[in-house]
Amino acid sequence: MFFTVIIPTYNRLPILKKCLQGLAQQQLKLPIKGYEVIVVDDGSDDGTWDWLNSYQPKMPQLHCFQQTNAGPAAARNRGLDQAQGDIIVFIDSDLVVTDGFLQAHAQGLQQAIQQLGHQRLFTYGAVINTCNFDNPTAEPYKLTDFSAAYFATGNVAIPKALLDKVGNFDTRFKHYGWEDLELGVRLKKIGVKLIKCPEAAGYHWNPAFSLERLPALIEREQQRAKTGVLFYQKHPTWDVRLMIQMTIFHRALWGLLSLRGYLNEHRLSGLLQWLIQRGQSQLALEIARIFLNWYHVQAVRDAYRQLQ
Repeated sequence: MFFTVIIPTYNRLPILKKCLQGLAQQQLKLPIKGYEVIVVDDGSDDGTWDWLNSYQPKMPQLHCFQQTNAGPAAARNRGLDQAQGDIIVFIDSDLVVTDGFLQAHAQGLQQAIQQLGHQRLFTYGAVINTCNFDNPTAEPYKLTDFSAAYFATGNVAIPKALLDKVGNFDTRFKHYGWEDLELGVRLKKIGVKLIKCPEAAGYHWNPAFSLERLPALIEREQQRAKTGVLFYQKHPTWDVRLMIQMTIFHRALWGLLSLRGYLNEHRLSGLLQWLIQRGQSQLALEIARIFLNWYHVQAVRDAYRQLQ
């Protein structure tokens, strides 16, 4: 196995540095014969490209490419066009890994191939959320880190031949969300099996929740709604409706919990700030998700109506 790790990035230089430092320290043995890391800078303006050029001589496995901002789908496709590996690993640029990361994916793939007798499979590593920038890999796994997603590019390893069979990411997904799950639908249609590989853990860093982040989080939900409707256009199934929360149940649930938007970022700001000041930023974020989800289902409805 020769691995290609593909990382799209946009204005995430501080955590990207930790991401690449972790990948530079991989401890490998068979069946891995080697690896490369491809970073595609999707039009960053925070000094990412200059830093990558200065860091590349220190990391021979690193190959860097730059493009005008076109979204993560286009950036991952650029990486696939340049990939030399027969196994592709997708991670995000805010994911930090330990030195056994690639080896864990390799062992998971090898064991599954031996057990199933075919290579129509991929490994899905654990993604552990953390706001600990200084030592992200110290974060323990939490119940809230569980994901039921089938194919999410935060941490997967897949034979390139399978991607060649179903096609690359759809570049119409220019904004946040769903481009990886949409490709996953195509993989599932040809019988590709998901293999959970928690040993291949990645530590997904996000800054601690604060009220200042709310406008960006609301905008992200609105972006997810628009790309979610595009997802449903491509695959008009009940499963996709559930994923993008385009159901009466979701509207009723988040409408009830938010009192149809009455409980929003303005009316809950005092409670959220009180929790943050007492070190409960994660709890504050979970409460904020109530009105964030209400914004999302409203935006899904509006985006779908515009297509009618």
